[in-house]
Amino acid sequence: MFIKSVIIDGFKSYGTRTEIKGFDPEFNAITGLNGTGKSNILDSICFVLGISNLTHVRANSLQDLIYKSGQAGVTKASVTIVFDNSDTSKSPINYEQHDEITVTRQIVVAGKNRYMINGSTVTNKHVTDFFNSIQLNVNNPHFLIMQGRITKVLNMKPPEILSMIEEAAGTRMYENKKLGAQKTIEKKDSKLKEMDEMINESINPKLQKLKEEKSQYVEYQRIQRELEQLNRIYTAYQYLNKEKWKQQSEDQLKDHQLKLEDGKKAISDGQEQIVTLEKQIEELQARRDAESGGNLHELEAQLKEISTSEARSSAALKGERENLAAETKRQKQLDKNVKDDEKALSTKNAELSNAQTVFNALQEAEKQDGEALIAAQEKFQAVSSGLVATDEGDNATLQDQLISAKEQLTEAETEVTQCNMNIKHNKSELEKKRPLLKKTEMAFAKDQKDLNLKEKELESLQSALQRLNYEDGMAERLQQQLRNLSEQTRTSSAELNNLSHRYPFLIFDYDDPEPNFDRRKVRGLLCKLFKVHDSKFNRAVETVAGGKLYNVVVDDEGISAKLIKKGNLRRRTTSLH
Repeated sequence: MFIKSVIIDGFKSYGTRTEIKGFDPEFNAITGLNGTGKSNILDSICFVLGISNLTHVRANSLQDLIYKSGQAGVTKASVTIVFDNSDTSKSPINYEQHDEITVTRQIVVAGKNRYMINGSTVTNKHVTDFFNSIQLNVNNPHFLIMQGRITKVLNMKPPEILSMIEEAAGTRMYENKKLGAQKTIEKKDSKLKEMDEMINESINPKLQKLKEEKSQYVEYQRIQRELEQLNRIYTAYQYLNKEKWKQQSEDQLKDHQLKLEDGKKAISDGQEQIVTLEKQIEELQARRDAESGGNLHELEAQLKEISTSEARSSAALKGERENLAAETKRQKQLDKNVKDDEKALSTKNAELSNAQTVFNALQEAEKQDGEALIAAQEKFQAVSSGLVATDEGDNATLQDQLISAKEQLTEAETEVTQCNMNIKHNKSELEKKRPLLKKTEMAFAKDQKDLNLKEKELESLQSALQRLNYEDGMAERLQQQLRNLSEQTRTSSAELNNLSHRYPFLIFDYDDPEPNFDRRKVRGLLCKLFKVHDSKFNRAVETVAGGKLYNVVVDDEGISAKLIKKGNLRRRTTSLH
């Protein structure tokens, strides 16, 4: 390969485009008078070859290479060399098919530097490798020998001459690359050592911690599932208990309603008896009035007072009956409060007993009045004959009988006073019981509200139970299934661990190198992506494929790079894509 032509535009003293052509294949020298531009042509050739030491081309910066440093309207400089490449044995690598190779270097005032080979923009390193492949290393210390250095070259020692020959032959380039590669390897080894230390000191403890957290999370999920199952069982248990409680409450309510009906019936029977007795008293009074006819005025007054006392007692009894009816009416409103209803019913039964006692006392008094009437009639007959008989059966005078009647009157007044006191006491007890009745009503309202809430809760539990499709014995069956599955899981995990220890190369684990990483782009181990239909070919496949069976298949090179950099791979892995 030799120079066919040089095209200079804006470089040093060449302000306009100048093409120098007609170079002979054996061209090796530039001659001419002083100031004719010999050095500029050599500098332009060195410029294209990629010289880095600008002092060899008599410049301090790239801008000094532009015509008049860019002050004459020329803002860029470019040099193009056309090489003849017809001899393929001496052609650069990968350019054997080109008969001509055009290399251009261009600089701009701002300092921008650009290389082109055959019109395509390339990097500085690409151009350097291009010329190094044909032993044209312009940056070789002995490639360009300036004036004044010839004597030094002549006085070189054998090792220096050998070094110069190696550089001229191009082997120095490979030595330099070898040294550079060794330095890179040392740096990589140092970096690898740092990474190993980081893995052992930081990543492995963190990984162990994450494994423990994972184990805790798995245990947490298991406990959550058990808790959910137990909650379902508890819900079913609550439903059954509430249903049982509801049935018991309904039975108790029916019992109390029966007791209340019995009490009402007893009160009704007592009232009927009172009415019957009142009628009997009226009949006896009428019969007494018809039979007595002309009794003495004193006896009539006595009987009248007794009747008045009886009327008062009847009024008191009527008031008690009204109070009892009011209490019964209020009691009906509190029929759902079981405990308070029993207490109120007991109180009313006690009042009924007191009323019955009063009624019995009045009945006894009426009986005594009847007996007194008969005795009065007998006394009247005795008086008609001039004598009366005493209670002991002795005959007494009318005066004695009158005294005895006054004593009986006093006793009757005393009984009336006692009845009044009883009525007053009953009224006081009634006033005391009214606040208790209000509290009972409030308690009943609260119990009614609680009952409504319990009914709603019962409906909710029934709905939840229906959704659960709960059956008796389901919890035990599910627990047995859970124990069986746990045992199978432990067995499978043990087998998997054994296989992992025996064949660690069959396990490929990695972390997502970035958020939202698509794991479908990592296909997995090659040996898991196909199946040999006939087992007799297994050995042949293993022999042919070898270690590549355990390479990881990915979609593209980018995925492979991400896994290597950020995938936290557990072992050294080779990727296929």
